[in-house]
Amino acid sequence: MWQQELIWFFAIFHQEFRKNNPIAFEVLMVLAVANLFGFYNPKQLADFLDVPHQKFYAELKDWSIYHVKKMLLCFMVKQAAEKLKPIMSQSAATRSRAGASLSIDNSVMDRFGKLIRCAYNGYSGRHRKVIRGQDLLGIVLTIHDIAFPIHLLFCPKQGRYHTKKADLLIFMLTQLKAEFHREGIEITQLPLTFDSGYVSQELRDRLHQLGFSKIIIAGKGSYVFTIEGQKWDASTWKKILMLEESKWGIDVPSCRTWAYSPTFGSLVLLFFRKSTTRSFYLMNFSQVSLRGAEIWHIWKRHHVVECFWKIMKSIFQIRSMHLPGDGLSTALLIKVLAYLLALRLQAEGVFSGSFRAQLTVSANPLVVVGW
Repeated sequence: MWQQELIWFFAIFHQEFRKNNPIAFEVLMVLAVANLFGFYNPKQLADFLDVPHQKFYAELKDWSIYHVKKMLLCFMVKQAAEKLKPIMSQSAATRSRAGASLSIDNSVMDRFGKLIRCAYNGYSGRHRKVIRGQDLLGIVLTIHDIAFPIHLLFCPKQGRYHTKKADLLIFMLTQLKAEFHREGIEITQLPLTFDSGYVSQELRDRLHQLGFSKIIIAGKGSYVFTIEGQKWDASTWKKILMLEESKWGIDVPSCRTWAYSPTFGSLVLLFFRKSTTRSFYLMNFSQVSLRGAEIWHIWKRHHVVECFWKIMKSIFQIRSMHLPGDGLSTALLIKVLAYLLALRLQAEGVFSGSFRAQLTVSANPLVVVGW
């Protein structure tokens, strides 16, 4: 079973990267598989095998940054397309029941070294304060509560031009649209979900131009809306509006209403109570008016991207990989290969008996036991 899944990865390599060094690719695969056994960087594996770790680094340097990024995108798209094709050929209702959507979020990985690339000061939700780290922007495809990363990109803060995250996101989605089109999949048919940090009229227009029609974004409390002739900010509306219990298709107290914003124009808002003391609201940036239940079920899948970050940080120890030179993308490639390989092995029932595992993002992050 292990051999069959490894052959899947080698088949993609043979098709896309035949002109490159196969030994270097084998090193990548060995390092990826080693993550499943608790060896999270080349030094740990080299010490276990009693070989010089410099040999691993020498082979990894054979890959150019261009080929590493191309290989990373190739593996993620191929893996996702394999699961997405049977769903996309069916009706919109079937796609909705399968929970197919694109969740977009960024995560800061704390770094303390001053010479590590792409490490800057930024806010971390985990630490709830500004820390020094690497900001990684990710697009995750969710199908049946399983997270398939389809694009990951480090967000640099230095360069010739000041590139905003919205610009990077449009670049990533444009690239994904072309890659999935080669696989015969129209990725723009899937809904998008964002956090409030991405809210802007410019981004909304650019996403519509790109072809995405269903867009759900978490709202900010500072935005002002006019509802039934009354004008207040969202934090006030959350206190005033009466949330109805047991709405059809929505398992939390909620209220769907039309509103007008001087920034975004006319749009649909969905207010909901997440806990006994905290209420939130979603902004429907879609080109069509969505029902409250549809907005809610699209947004319920957004937490999958948060679970994906937890899996990469806690289980695969993405922060433990420090490769010299242009090794930032190579390290990311190794961790993503390990994650994708774990998904395939779990789907085939390889993790059983002494190798018990649970890969789930619906309630808890990936839990691997019995290694």
